[in-house]
Amino acid sequence: MENTKKMRTWLDDLNLDHPLVIAGPCSAETEEQVLKIAHELKDTDVSYFRAGIWKPRTRPGNFEGVGALGLKWLQKVKEETGMKVCTEVANAAHVKLALEHDIDLLWIGARSTVSPFIMQEIADALQGTDKPVLIKNPVNPDLSLWLGGIERIYSSGVKNIGAIHRGFSTYEKTKYRNIPEWQLAIEFQNRFPDIPLINDPSHITGKRDMVFDVCQTALDLNFDGLMIETHYDPDNAWSDAAQQVTPASLVQIMKDLKIRKENNEEEEYNSALDNLRAQIDVIDNQVIGLIGKRMKASDSIGALKKQKNVSVLQSKRWNEILGRMVLEGQEHGLSEEFILRMFKAVHQESINHQEKVIKG
Repeated sequence: MENTKKMRTWLDDLNLDHPLVIAGPCSAETEEQVLKIAHELKDTDVSYFRAGIWKPRTRPGNFEGVGALGLKWLQKVKEETGMKVCTEVANAAHVKLALEHDIDLLWIGARSTVSPFIMQEIADALQGTDKPVLIKNPVNPDLSLWLGGIERIYSSGVKNIGAIHRGFSTYEKTKYRNIPEWQLAIEFQNRFPDIPLINDPSHITGKRDMVFDVCQTALDLNFDGLMIETHYDPDNAWSDAAQQVTPASLVQIMKDLKIRKENNEEEEYNSALDNLRAQIDVIDNQVIGLIGKRMKASDSIGALKKQKNVSVLQSKRWNEILGRMVLEGQEHGLSEEFILRMFKAVHQESINHQEKVIKG
């Protein structure tokens, strides 16, 4: 891979000519497994070897990691391959042990980021370290919670900070394990352009055959790097088997990924781009105008329902609209996922308008 985007902060010290790549198994299972994977990744684009040694699991009884013993294995990876190593920490005790074993980079998982109490405990334990610390987005799509966690770590004196976008949980069934919510990641970049942003396609997809596409989207959106779970025998991995790729597959992914230039100075390109963007601006204004007209119609419906004492929600009508719009969207090349999310938002706004009229 060849990168045209300038790396920032602690990434500069790595002197990379490609996006940062963090790779390794979801879980450190045995010393032999860790070292075998590390040696297969040694002469690739991987800068940090990752392995989870404390694994927060949703349900008890599942494999929860080998614990502190795995830190010794990571030290051996450093000695034998020269690669930097990293692992997840979920409490102050994990931080203390990781720092004592000179782990090069620490990351804080989504389940930890969601709790301000846990984040403060970890922040206190990290106080003053010069190790890079990456903070994953919380499980729920709450940008302020993510930023709050980062602020706690920064306030403890940690200056080498990064963020990991690993997708968000949803009760709706989608093709993703955790929906990307790319707009939240874009908003994060806009607000904090100097904090490196790493994409975790493994946890977003939950399926190895989708990893490449999510990686490419992340790089198209100017992410600074990727964290990809890698195992020499992923089907028999002790955790998250379906989302891990082999080292050979990872190398191929890195070869196939395209790094887009942020800008192009050619006059013809910029003229064509400005023209297309102007068209989009006009269409966006039309869309807003049409939605505004739709809400005025909803206000009138609300007034009529109030007069006749009829409930706001009409489930049969709503399901008919949704089914019809999905089919209509397909004819225009729009995904079912997009149509459902868009019209659910429009429907909620319509309900809000009608309730305001009825209560007024």
